[in-house]
Order: sequence, then C-alpha cells, then structure tokens
Amino acid sequence: MAKPNKTTETQVNVSDFINSYVEQDQKKADSFELIKLMSKWSGFEPKMWGPTIIGFGIYHYKYASGHEGDMPLIGFSPRKAEFSLYVHSPTEDNQHLLDDLGKFKMGKACIYVKKLSDINVDALEKICKTTIAYLNEHHECACREK
Repeated sequence: MAKPNKTTETQVNVSDFINSYVEQDQKKADSFELIKLMSKWSGFEPKMWGPTIIGFGIYHYKYASGHEGDMPLIGFSPRKAEFSLYVHSPTEDNQHLLDDLGKFKMGKACIYVKKLSDINVDALEKICKTTIAYLNEHHECACREK
C-alpha cells in the first residue's frame, strides 16, 4: 500500500500561520506580498499545505510507479533562513527565465531566495505562469477550470 503524502491541504488560516510562524518583519511583509502576487498570477486564493507551505491552486500527479497525489500549482514557504519558492517546472522557457531572476539558489524542487528584493518579480511572474501552463498541459489541473 502506498504511503500517504505528507504534504496535503489543511484548514489552517494562512494569515494566522504567517503571523505566528514568521519572526522577522521584512519576511512577514515579503510573505504577504508573495501571497498577493501569486494569487493574482494563479487566479487562486492561498491555502496551507502541510505545516509550512502556502500553495495556490491544485494539480494531480501520477508517477509510473503508481504513486499519485495532489500538490499546489505554485507556492512558497517562509522558512527561517530563506524562502522556498515552489514555482519551477522543467521547461526550456523556465531555464532561460532563471537568468533574469536575480539572486537565488536552485534546489532539487524549489528556488531559494533570502528576500523578495533580491529577485526580479517580473521574471518570477513569468516562471510562475509557465509552470502553471506546464502543469495544465501535463497533469490533471484545477487551472483548466479557470
């Protein structure tokens, strides 16, 4: 039997999470700005996923192994050291757009940034929108309903 996903949508209030979890004022301000931007770009309201991820929209994935589940289309987590941005998909457009993003580190499944002012928000918007388009094309996606 497949293990259940650790990261699932919860009923935790996003603003309550930020106000109780994020200690630095600048990181709080950046978190609320990212919520505003990602809501606008995705067309979805923020929802908590697991204990610390703020996600927008939903898509269903299924691997060849049979493992499947739901994840947000795009999202972020205001971790103590830096933001984890869950906005990248493996497309040629996204690889090129990273050149214009600014100061970041690339992880296996996310982009790490210290603060919003370190990156080019226009490039982030393009990355988010190409990711949503990619997920819409390759997975069952709530963005098809928009």
